[in-house]
Amino acid sequence: MKHHGLLLIAFAGIASAAVKDVQPTIFTIESSVTSTASPAAVYAALTNPSGWWDPRHTWSGDAKNLSMEAKAGGCYCETLPGGGSMQHSRVVWAEPGKKLKLDGAFGPLQDMAVDGLLTFALEPEGTGTKITLTFRASGNFTMTTDNLAPGVDRVLGQQLIRLRKFADTGQTPPAGG
Repeated sequence: MKHHGLLLIAFAGIASAAVKDVQPTIFTIESSVTSTASPAAVYAALTNPSGWWDPRHTWSGDAKNLSMEAKAGGCYCETLPGGGSMQHSRVVWAEPGKKLKLDGAFGPLQDMAVDGLLTFALEPEGTGTKITLTFRASGNFTMTTDNLAPGVDRVLGQQLIRLRKFADTGQTPPAGG
């Protein structure tokens, strides 16, 4: 499974990033970047994960297998070789140009008894958009949250940079870029 290396990937270019809270059964991270695109354009990019999600953090190894039904109850899903599929998360809030909330344990967190809430908040900033990503995870972690939270922060920070690049240019960033 390609994404298990996700805890080792470094990130750069985050306007602000922080592990906000770490306790034995919960952690919260928050990162933000500013896009040159409008909130509507950022939201359109955000709801097209095949354009920006790093393929190294998919089960199939190909981001083109990702899809999102951007409405409450919608699936952020991935098709797998051989006709399989998996759900990364479920959309619990979809407000075009403003907010998207996804409920699910991502990557290796799926193998733990953990719940996660990933929120993307979009705010106009100048002629662009401030994108704030917040991820809250809680549950019965199989490793210490002190060790886990910084790695999740790095990976989601990288994904946020990729989202900004995709929203700004309309071009899918290369894997790892």
